[in-house]
Amino acid sequence: PEAAEFEVLYAGLILVFVYVLIVFELVHRTTAALLGSLVALATLALLNRRPTLEEVMEWIDYETVCLLFGMMTIVAIFSSTGFFDWAALKAYKLARGKVWPLITILCIFSGIISAFLDNVTTILLMTPVSIRLCQVLNLNPTNILIAEVLFSNIGGTATAVGDPPNVIIVSNKQISDAGITFATFTAHLCIGIVFCMATGYGALRLMYRNLKLENTDPPEVAEMKREVEIWKRTAERVPIVSAEQKAVKAMLVQKSLAVETAIRNKQYRKSSSNAWRKNLPELEKKYRVTDMPLLIKSSVILGAVVVLFFSYSFVNNLHVELGWIAILGAVWLIVLADVHSIEFLLEKIEWATLLFFAGLFILMEALEEMGLIDFIGEHTADLVRQVEPKNRLLVAIVLIVWISAIASSFIDNIPFTTAMIPIVIGLGQDPSLGLPLPPLVWSLAMGACLGGNGTLIGASANVVCAGLAEQHGYPISFNYFFKYGFPMMLITVLTATAYLLICHVALEWNTA
Repeated sequence: PEAAEFEVLYAGLILVFVYVLIVFELVHRTTAALLGSLVALATLALLNRRPTLEEVMEWIDYETVCLLFGMMTIVAIFSSTGFFDWAALKAYKLARGKVWPLITILCIFSGIISAFLDNVTTILLMTPVSIRLCQVLNLNPTNILIAEVLFSNIGGTATAVGDPPNVIIVSNKQISDAGITFATFTAHLCIGIVFCMATGYGALRLMYRNLKLENTDPPEVAEMKREVEIWKRTAERVPIVSAEQKAVKAMLVQKSLAVETAIRNKQYRKSSSNAWRKNLPELEKKYRVTDMPLLIKSSVILGAVVVLFFSYSFVNNLHVELGWIAILGAVWLIVLADVHSIEFLLEKIEWATLLFFAGLFILMEALEEMGLIDFIGEHTADLVRQVEPKNRLLVAIVLIVWISAIASSFIDNIPFTTAMIPIVIGLGQDPSLGLPLPPLVWSLAMGACLGGNGTLIGASANVVCAGLAEQHGYPISFNYFFKYGFPMMLITVLTATAYLLICHVALEWNTA
């Protein structure tokens, strides 16, 4: 037992080490995840529990990695049709040129779509549209992307297919044997999520009340600043091995300096919304679909992939995982689109994000091997057992929701949910406790999913959004996301707790 406690301590220190690297931006988050996984593996080796290379490779959730890779490929081809430019202009016209109606439309849309697709796919599809939209309207995309991903995580909690933890929960045989199906899961959670979205929207308006969403620079200057970021990132990626590569790197640095000089010499002038409206016919000519045949092919493949994603939870004979569906869709689209330059296509894949997930999966599995996640779950169960019988359900709901939310903010919610399921089932099936299982399952689902909004690495969709934003020249730091994500997590989890207590303690709606 004493050795086990030391292992948990080591695991906690490693997690703190990784967070220090990310929070203070000492290194890129991908490097931090890879360093953390390396330190965790070295610690296991020192504890005489060295895993083999085959075991380490099995720790990576290849379904998630393949899902991301496949959808990134599809979106990369889809974006070359000009559809995102056209959609951005249509969204602005729908909002009638006003910023807050536009943010409201995007947040509601991302929340609803995430309930039927997984939220990672939703963010992969919406981020390019939103960035292009903000460029057209001279808005700062960072805050709008953060709002989108927060509501995507909230909306994804409503159904069994919206967020990976929900898929894991509903797929568990003991939980499904207890009568908890896709329909019952959705019926219980979607009502609460409507309240969470309402309070979350109010919190967003409050947090953004003094925030200047419009760029202080005119559109051409804002675009030049974004161009500088992209030139610098490209220069950083060029290795200095040969004289030619050194010359290319010098040219890229020189280009970024030249653009910065042009920005300083440029006369700043504001661009009003009225001026934009006067130029609307010109913008409609500029932001349009450029390749209709490719758009049709892309739409057919993307539509087929989305239908298969949604059917995955209902069709028992569909023996293809989500990752395979995305990969097959990407391959078919590459064939139909007659892509000749694979290198150009691969450059649009956010490899840093894929590497981050690989490192994160290894890190979390290694920490689980040291007993960190089991330690959290077992202490939660012990606290429930110490409570008086009449208050046991109330305490169990509050503890499971909040411990799941806080833990999922700082460690990946997929391994945490996997470790918590047996503990929740044990609490629900223990005759001495007399606790109904369904409320405990809803508590775990809401806590684990809503908790993902707490930090930048709390949910997969957050990391994907940050990676895509960085690729377009709009980096989102850990601290900046935390400034808005953590308060949003607290408010929505508080709303979810109130909903669960009213339904299951006050009204005793405890059947599946």
